Amino acid sequence: MIVILGPTASGKTKLAVQLAYELDGEIISADSRQVYRGMDIGTGKDLTEYLVKGKQIPYHLIDIEDPGYEYNVYEFQQDFLKAYEEIGMRGKLPILCGGSGLYIESVLNGYRLPKLEPDPELETMLASKPTEELVDLLNSLRDQHNTTDITDRIRLIKAIRIGLLESRVTERNRKFPEIQTTTVGVAPPREILRDRITKRLHHRLENGMVQEVDRLLASGIREETLKFYGLEYKYITQYLLNQFTYEEMVVQLNTGIHQFAKRQMTWFRRMERQGIKIHWLDPDASVQEQVETILRLR
Repeated sequence: MIVILGPTASGKTKLAVQLAYELDGEIISADSRQVYRGMDIGTGKDLTEYLVKGKQIPYHLIDIEDPGYEYNVYEFQQDFLKAYEEIGMRGKLPILCGGSGLYIESVLNGYRLPKLEPDPELETMLASKPTEELVDLLNSLRDQHNTTDITDRIRLIKAIRIGLLESRVTERNRKFPEIQTTTVGVAPPREILRDRITKRLHHRLENGMVQEVDRLLASGIREETLKFYGLEYKYITQYLLNQFTYEEMVVQLNTGIHQFAKRQMTWFRRMERQGIKIHWLDPDASVQEQVETILRLR
């Protein structure tokens, strides 16, 4: 398998699609938001990119859940394995592509998360405890991947239950099948990336992103839920609720996406420190030159 990772607006999808075209591959998305139907512009699906010279490049784990559903890493791992095995049975090359570091790491580190079953007694007991005590308990169980886990009590309790369950899972149950992987990273220079992010944001705003969020709200999705689906949905929801002017929303959103890209790179660097080899491609190279570099790395 080939893994292509990078921050938002880095051009990783275009590269993955071109690679799939040349190697007869299929793409598995590692994006925590593109799983949702109807959330297209805000998540940057850009599905037109999957058509190369008249050939439709197959993709997986995009548009598989309805908005409002809380998709998680456990489900991603199960869906990834299913797609990976199906691609292999067809004799094609799987290409995992995305910017959700936790999703990618959950595959590269080769462990399987446990499934969370209902436990009303435990949920009731945890719900009776003050937030401060719950936060301390969660910190004792697992590293925090998501700050919303400690700012929303429902998510906080769920995170604790997952942490308790993980602590009881044996190493034998956690192992993934052996996957020979080449991992490459795409990271343009900071100023170029900042310019791309800003231009892409304005393009999306001019092409219906606000209307997309408005439709989601009108469909009955709660504003608190939408805010958890990423910066675009958070700030545009606040704008539609008159908490920001349009200009304030654009400034706040643009700044937030820049900061998000920086956090993505921090996550990838941490993955490297923990032993995951990432081959960083020359940012000045063309897509075709980057493809040729990947072919030499295999």
